[in-house]
Amino acid sequence: MNDGKITLYTHPMSRGRTVRWLLEECGASYDTVIFDYGTSMKSAEYLAINPMGKVPALTHGDAVVTETAAICTYLADLFPEKQLAPAPGSPERAAYYRWLFFVAGPLEAAFTGKLLDQLAPSDKAFMVGYGSYELTMNTLEFAIKQGRPYLCGEQFSVADAYLAACLNWGMYSGAIEKRPAFERYMEPILQRPAYLRAKAMDDALLAEHPFPG
Repeated sequence: MNDGKITLYTHPMSRGRTVRWLLEECGASYDTVIFDYGTSMKSAEYLAINPMGKVPALTHGDAVVTETAAICTYLADLFPEKQLAPAPGSPERAAYYRWLFFVAGPLEAAFTGKLLDQLAPSDKAFMVGYGSYELTMNTLEFAIKQGRPYLCGEQFSVADAYLAACLNWGMYSGAIEKRPAFERYMEPILQRPAYLRAKAMDDALLAEHPFPG
């Protein structure tokens, strides 16, 4: 077990907000380093951690983890007592992997494509992982309309935090269409104390580290 210090590298208006939320869910002790877009985020210091020059990233002793889904999965495994992931080998664990990586792959690609007006044309839909925006939204609605409160059943997991964060930002920006099922699913999750603590922390940092543009 790596028992080293945990450090979150982030910006208060980035996907790092989701990682901070998970750190709060875990009750983790961690340091935060803020990098700004276009300047310190591209510094040699940070590129040595993440050559992409993007946030978030997380270090835990000598371990380095990037990509939001990977970081959140790592934290769930690091703090098993918080039960943020179903038991390995269970049917619920299968749903956990399925929907966590659906959000990280097809959903993120579809809604960022919509936001940037760069969705694949219909005759090229078979070439992209999300197929089409409508197909992705319908599949997402299928995932959350199974007569259960969370993606994996009765247990809140990292997959729910990741999806709720994407829905929150996506519907606010217009990149994800507002559907009643999405709003019903997201609303109670975004009332979790850990989410509210993390949001307050990042909101307080925005004045000093504004989002460019």
